[in-house]
Amino acid sequence: MNSKVKNVKKILLSDNWYTLNKIVFDYKMPNGQWVEQARESYDRGNGAAVLLYNKKKQTVILISQFRMPTYMNGNETGIMIEVTAGLLDGDDPQTCVIKEAEEESGFRVNKVEKVFEAYMSPGAVTEIIHFYIAAYDDTDKVSEGGGVAAEQEDITVLELDFKKAVAMISSGEIKDAKTIMLLQYLLINEKMK
Repeated sequence: MNSKVKNVKKILLSDNWYTLNKIVFDYKMPNGQWVEQARESYDRGNGAAVLLYNKKKQTVILISQFRMPTYMNGNETGIMIEVTAGLLDGDDPQTCVIKEAEEESGFRVNKVEKVFEAYMSPGAVTEIIHFYIAAYDDTDKVSEGGGVAAEQEDITVLELDFKKAVAMISSGEIKDAKTIMLLQYLLINEKMK
């Protein structure tokens, strides 16, 4: 418990897609004074992401898909290039990334390595994401991927040269934080050497 926080009240604003709450609380300032503050907190559950990489071929598997919030914020096509990822939906993070990798990319990987966890937007979103990497080879391809039809996913699978994928960060072609973080993890930790 944080001794600088008390009298927390949660007011439901929306539970249409995920849950949006207004949180009103008292916060103790450095000068000792208690002040009432209010914030909105969006709860969509926790998630997990995995970057599939092939050291021998020097490639990574990414996906592209339409993301309405980016479209509404100036992304002319709304298409984002990303690692495979999903909400936990009751699964543990490792089970989630193995399932999402197969559904979205068509690659079945059984051995994944957890590399870190991160809050992506801690000022407004409760979600923590569990980040993984997994080696793949051509024999791991079990389907065309593309997502789950019942979830109305429209996913394109991309096998990209690792150096090109890293360069796509600087060019602005890759703007997804999860993807940037995992590509940089491979680069910094020399996983592709």
